[in-house]
Amino acid sequence: MGEALEALTASEADVLEAIVARLIPTDENGPGAREARAAHYIDRALAGPLSSSRSAYIVGLAAVDAYAQAVKSRPFSELSPADQDAVLQDMEKNVATGFMPNSSVFFEMVRTHTIQGTFCDPYYGGNANFLGWDLIGYPGIRMAVSEDEQRMKEKPTAIRNSAYDSEMFTMKGDSHGH
Repeated sequence: MGEALEALTASEADVLEAIVARLIPTDENGPGAREARAAHYIDRALAGPLSSSRSAYIVGLAAVDAYAQAVKSRPFSELSPADQDAVLQDMEKNVATGFMPNSSVFFEMVRTHTIQGTFCDPYYGGNANFLGWDLIGYPGIRMAVSEDEQRMKEKPTAIRNSAYDSEMFTMKGDSHGH
């Protein structure tokens, strides 16, 4: 991750980075979850609003590595993209072993958090440089929409601001300095 971690250990962060990179990969459509810093979002959220999921991540990320080691003879982050995909597919289909309560529950939680981290307001630590918004063509937060924009005859100019950059929205008592 290249920065101080808030909830994850370095080895947990390595596994998570590899997972998010395969869930929303960098491809011909553009940068993916790794570049959008989805793992940073998850780490930060696990130290705050998602703290109740912290133990599930401790157990789940260890189980991902153990399963990868068992079926592919290497830790997850060292596998080829194809082998990583095979492990993730086993998790999604609930055939991967060693997970509590099971692999599909952990897969769905990480998938959901990866989507959140890729497409969230950048204020929360993901969607770096608005990569997620660019990927889906989201033009940014609008307080008012003109008639021409409503007609959608042309692509609106992107507004690249967090909602919290507006005086209308503030995070009083927020611990991140905004």
